[in-house]
Amino acid sequence: MLRHGSSVGADLPPDEAVSVDGVAEPALRAALAAAAAGDAGPARELLAGTRIDAQWERRSVCVAELAEYALRSPGWLEAWLAESPEDPDAMLVKAELCIQQAWEIRTGYRARHVSEDRFRAFFTLLDDATAVIAAAAELNPGDPVPWEVALTHARGTQAPRDVFDAYWAEAVARAPHHYGCHATALQYLCDKWYGSHEEMFAFAEQAAEGALPGSKLHALPLLAAVEYEVVSHDSTGNGPIDRARIDAAIDRALELSGWYAPGDPEAAGFRNHLALMLIFGDRWAEALDIFRAIGVHAREYPWAYIGESRKEFLEFRLGVRMQVASQTPFFGHPPKPATPAAPLSAGPGVPVPTPRSLAIAAAPPHEVADAALMCGVSLRIAPAPSPSPSRMSYVELVPDPSPGRRATLATGGEMLTAAADNFTTGEKWPALVLRRTADRYGFTLFHKGRALASHLWDPAAPVTDHAEAAATAQAIATVFPVPDPRPLVTLLRGSDSPARRQSELVAALGLPPVPDGFGERDEILLSLPGAQLLPRRGVFKGIRDTLSTDLGSPALPVRHPARWWILRILGLLLLTSAAAYAWWSPDVGWYRTIAPTAAALYLAVQLRKARVHSR
Repeated sequence: MLRHGSSVGADLPPDEAVSVDGVAEPALRAALAAAAAGDAGPARELLAGTRIDAQWERRSVCVAELAEYALRSPGWLEAWLAESPEDPDAMLVKAELCIQQAWEIRTGYRARHVSEDRFRAFFTLLDDATAVIAAAAELNPGDPVPWEVALTHARGTQAPRDVFDAYWAEAVARAPHHYGCHATALQYLCDKWYGSHEEMFAFAEQAAEGALPGSKLHALPLLAAVEYEVVSHDSTGNGPIDRARIDAAIDRALELSGWYAPGDPEAAGFRNHLALMLIFGDRWAEALDIFRAIGVHAREYPWAYIGESRKEFLEFRLGVRMQVASQTPFFGHPPKPATPAAPLSAGPGVPVPTPRSLAIAAAPPHEVADAALMCGVSLRIAPAPSPSPSRMSYVELVPDPSPGRRATLATGGEMLTAAADNFTTGEKWPALVLRRTADRYGFTLFHKGRALASHLWDPAAPVTDHAEAAATAQAIATVFPVPDPRPLVTLLRGSDSPARRQSELVAALGLPPVPDGFGERDEILLSLPGAQLLPRRGVFKGIRDTLSTDLGSPALPVRHPARWWILRILGLLLLTSAAAYAWWSPDVGWYRTIAPTAAALYLAVQLRKARVHSR
């Protein structure tokens, strides 16, 4: 592993490029961004197109995304319905919204962990949704998507089997191979709801057997396997499902993955499930190939079954790399990828813009440099304008043509974020890492080596919940002298004009302004006065330099306080006197003679270097 760890999986996209449930389709992103401004026009055109062209799978995805956005920002949908109350597309989004509102109240916890009050509100909202779902189905009789919503409604209302069967018959009569309807029905039939493991697997396998080549219905047995192996507690050696059926589901999904191009967002859902099941089966090389095919398109599930989705995705991906590297002979070669790495794209023909980041550290450049000696990456540090000259610094990552092993294996975020985690450890001052990827802006606040707060402004994402924004604002206010965090909540809750909101947040915290060109090009600090490079160091060189005042070439100027000079000058005088006495006294042994002499020479060299650097 020590030899191959940095090369195995090096073709995978960097951590900072990975997003969870990111909206890939440009038309849908445009519709969501317009909805943020209160304009339902693009959403109306998008859904009308899916209805006219009978693009039911695409329609299902778009309706779910638009309803999720309306869950936090409903104004645009209400205006659309007020203008066109009989619009089948608006009514369908409203029906899906009603279901999502109900589940938002209930939460995703098991029934025993949900309070009676929440259950009461949950069932009330589902009762109200019945008429809306019926209206959506009547307004567009040939549409299977209202019946997909109805199947979710049946699961929530604990509808008896005959009701479920009736909804299911309506759905397949309109679209016999609709993946969304099948996946929703699978949930009703699983053991944790109203079916059993055997019934769930039989349903999934029957659907897959009758599916056309390349249909996502071939992934249904895999979804059943995840429910059985990951979600339920019955996946033991004596469980009701034979291991051969699980292996067959994995193999079927592997074959299905070959029908889709690497990085295709349409295949990302089942590929994320497939990666986890391959890991559970210790099939490391195949799992690495699937991570290559996933590319940047992580999904909330199945990783949310284990923990925080993005964190688990990245950590499992790193673990797979290390497993493959550890199984590669020291003098051998890693296995060649069966699947080429997915291109960095948000979808077919849609490249992913380069993520860029910048840190603002509340410390002068030389202190940041001292703290960053062992980060394992190359950094450029520049003094930032502030009320007290040189009391704050800008920090950016410098591209390294041959990155070190630690940089190659960095997890949990992009390398500047990992570096900020490192160089704020043990320091009293915080650092705010700003990020930009295309039209998405965000930040992470580090203090004493801990990520205290993080936020992302995304025009295509729902507005942040008030409680979440308030908690983030309060965390920021504990580090920076912000007397009233309420204006910060307002900045965090909006999704329009992300660049403006990020800049206003920086100003509200009393930090220096974001340099011109941030997010548009690399190395924006290169032309700033006083900017200097802190080259990447190995572990041992980092330790040596941490104990020295010489930061390498070119070095950052170090201005030591008067106390530092006084203590070392007094120490030099004392040690010089002790050394002189030891050399001239015949009663002092060799060790007591050498020790003060060496210490005096060390202090003399240290003072001389500090003198040179301070000029």
